[in-house]
Amino acid sequence: MTLHTYSSREFTRNVGAAKRAAAQGPVFITDRGKPAFALLKIEDYYELTGKQEISLLDLMDAIPGGDDIEFEPQTARIELTVADLG
Repeated sequence: MTLHTYSSREFTRNVGAAKRAAAQGPVFITDRGKPAFALLKIEDYYELTGKQEISLLDLMDAIPGGDDIEFEPQTARIELTVADLG
């Protein structure tokens, strides 16, 4: 596992490079020379926290005050026709 460090300025200028580095190991983002944040692959985060991947339904259930949200999508009606290529 490789450890990378980016200053806040470097991280802001090149987020893509930090994401690529995070694929190889944790990335520390410094603020005034001191580690302030860590960037990890989501799999590494789940392993550290002992949690499994969160489903979309679990995520939606976790929205504060979301109990009052009603969602009843309408059924899509799609009619197919034969294309006229003549």
